Amino acid sequence: MIVYKLNEHGRIVWQYPAEVLERGENYVRLEAFFNRDDTDFGFATFKRGDRFVEYFYDDRWYNIFAVYDRDDGALKGWYCNVCRPAVLGETAVHCEDLALDLWVAPSGATTLLDEDEFAALNLPESEQNAAQFALHTLQNMARSGLPT
Repeated sequence: MIVYKLNEHGRIVWQYPAEVLERGENYVRLEAFFNRDDTDFGFATFKRGDRFVEYFYDDRWYNIFAVYDRDDGALKGWYCNVCRPAVLGETAVHCEDLALDLWVAPSGATTLLDEDEFAALNLPESEQNAAQFALHTLQNMARSGLPT
C-alpha cells in the first residue's frame, strides 16, 4: 500500500509505503515507519524508524496517527490531521491535507498546529465548516479518551 499525502489542490507532497493492518467499511488501519531524518517539532521529536499506526477514513474529515518511539516502543502521542475524506483504494490511500493539525500527548494534553496555514487556504465555506467540525470532534475525542 502506498500513502499519498496531497495538498489542498490535490498535488502530491509526500508518499510512503505502509502495510494494511485492518480494513473496515469506511476506514483502513495501516502501519508505516517515519522515513525522514529525525525532526524536533517542539511538541515531540519524530525519529527515522518511529512506528506509526494510521487510521484513514473515507467518511470523516480527519485521520489519526498513533506514534510509537523506534527505540523503546513507547507511545509518543497521536498526530491528527484535518483533511478531506480519504480515497481508500486497493493499493493506495490518497488524502488531501488541509494544514490544520492536532497533537495529543499520552497525558491527554493537546497542541493545535498550523492554524495560520489553514486560515490562509482559500477553501469554500462548506469545507471550512467541515474542517472546524473535524477539529472539534478530535478535541472532544482527546478529552474523553484515546483518539481512535
